[in-house]
Amino acid sequence: MSEFYMRTTPPSVKDAKGLHLVTQSTPNGQKVQILLEELHDIYGTAWDTTLVDIRTNVQKSDWFLRLNPNGRIPIIIDNNRSPPFAVMETSAELLYLLDVADRNHVLGFEDELERSQCLQWLFFWHGGGAPNQGQFNFFNIFAKEKVPYAIQRFKSETLRNFSVLESHLSGKFAFQPRDYLAGTGKGKYSVADIGTWPWVKGWKFAGFSENDVRAFPHLIAWIERIAQRPAVRRGVGEKYETNVDVAEQAKSGK
Repeated sequence: MSEFYMRTTPPSVKDAKGLHLVTQSTPNGQKVQILLEELHDIYGTAWDTTLVDIRTNVQKSDWFLRLNPNGRIPIIIDNNRSPPFAVMETSAELLYLLDVADRNHVLGFEDELERSQCLQWLFFWHGGGAPNQGQFNFFNIFAKEKVPYAIQRFKSETLRNFSVLESHLSGKFAFQPRDYLAGTGKGKYSVADIGTWPWVKGWKFAGFSENDVRAFPHLIAWIERIAQRPAVRRGVGEKYETNVDVAEQAKSGK
């Protein structure tokens, strides 16, 4: 353990047992938070959580970079292994948790073609949708200087990503509409949905108008369908509000 963690690693992280989540309740953090909550409802999966505030740049601390060299939340640490094993990148984390905790393939797929379809949609959003929407959020909301070209560029690309999801869910090029992104027939709720929903549900926050998304009724219905799940409500709820100053813990060594 001592060789895996650093002296400056906060106690809430280095003293944890079993599965441990380091997170903030951003869309990326919510992906893993939701999956863990779903796994708890299905199997009683247990884990501990350390909440961080990325506005303090704690994710650039040495102890954090030791666990995730990319300096991004969330991180999954599996202390059931010796030495502990850290997982970065949300899609990799979702798939890791399926491997270690979803023995009955409730949120994944046993059939190789359905599993491939799940991976396709998970990677579609990870590699395209999330980066585009993230950049639109930044330039439209957070950037100190408004750059109209950048705003329009990432708005258009995000809407295009939304249109791909809408086409798939509507069954435009298939035999029937779908309830979920992956699986035969109408599909099955899976990590493909969990890895996509936390970003897409924030379309209002990003600055899209109701007129912008009017062309995506099946996508809006999908957002609302998933939002009703108890584990989803918990995964984006109050228990993940940042209230611990992990940066100060690390500085003091407490």
